[in-house]
Amino acid sequence: MRSVDEHRQVVAGLFATAASTAVPLADALGLVLAQDVIAPLSLPGFDNSAMDGYAVIADEIADASADQPVSLPVVEDIPAGRTDALTLKAGTAHRIMTGAPLPAGATAVVPVEATNAATDTVEIRVGAKPGQHIRRAGEDVTAGTTVLAAGQVVTPAALGLTAALGLGELSVIPRQRVLVMSTGSELVAAGTPLKPGQIYESNGVMLTAAVREAGADVVFTPMTDDNVEVFREALDRYCADVDLIITTGGVSAGAYEVVKDALTDSVDFVKVAMQPGMPQGCGTVNGTPIITLPGNPVSALVSFEVFIRTPLRAAMGLPNPERPRRTAVLTEDLTSPRGKRQFRRGVLDADAGTVTSYGPPASHHLRWLASANCLLEIGEDVDQLTAGSQVHLWDLA
Repeated sequence: MRSVDEHRQVVAGLFATAASTAVPLADALGLVLAQDVIAPLSLPGFDNSAMDGYAVIADEIADASADQPVSLPVVEDIPAGRTDALTLKAGTAHRIMTGAPLPAGATAVVPVEATNAATDTVEIRVGAKPGQHIRRAGEDVTAGTTVLAAGQVVTPAALGLTAALGLGELSVIPRQRVLVMSTGSELVAAGTPLKPGQIYESNGVMLTAAVREAGADVVFTPMTDDNVEVFREALDRYCADVDLIITTGGVSAGAYEVVKDALTDSVDFVKVAMQPGMPQGCGTVNGTPIITLPGNPVSALVSFEVFIRTPLRAAMGLPNPERPRRTAVLTEDLTSPRGKRQFRRGVLDADAGTVTSYGPPASHHLRWLASANCLLEIGEDVDQLTAGSQVHLWDLA
């Protein structure tokens, strides 16, 4: 058998980081910057008011108070967006709104709350220091500086900054485009009445969610029966438009193993020393990487976590591609098959630092995986663990 670590290396070798591409800001959230973002202009681009109030010369109102207000004629009204250049003359005030350009000559802004809010002659009831309530040009960003670095994940705040700089697109590492295929003549779509021997398809839904949660896009999700010709036709139809193919089912040692029968010449089908998820396969189809997972649902999702999620995220440049690894104190005795690395569902109590296995280890018990928050990783050379011992785990929370 191939070891888990060996198979992880083989699978990881199938992935390559895609060339960077420019995308509109609306499509960039969650992607990784491929290039630094250099500010083409300063922010703010001009001196402007930080308050709704009055632009004044600070020295002229230095002694203003509620008992002895300073009265000034209001000769201009400056809303945000006014574009003509204005100059404040001595002995006057301009009413000004937040974000509006400061007139030349003004040295402070008095908040409207400290005045009588008049539009003809304003009474100013507090003094002001030079520079008060003024946003100076370039105090946030200076043109020519690096404001976002390559390798950063694009966040809402990063998009806001980019838009404020007048940039309409960003150079990013694109999302991997993934084809998820479920196989099996017993599978039917939800909403279809079940006949004897049929089950509802769930792996495609589950793996599609896992791919998207990892940051990639699922672009096609066909389902085929155990017919090699039908499977191969569907594969050929979609594979040219994706970066990765994931199949589930049809890889074991029995009859009617459609994936194995169809791809013997292009996929290396192996047994991996793990439980669950022993039958695995990987290779390329028409130059596109393909990873074939077992059909039992727990095996499929555990295999995705162990072999696919990390290199998939790494191919998109995403930080921390691996699940967090921890150790915790086991609350019970456990047995494990020697010679295989076992991944058991578990419930981690992070506050107490303890973990309890959750549900039977068999690969069809999906209910327990749905409520687990970690995977216990038990090494190949271990056949039993006692309560109170340290155990390694993958944090899925």
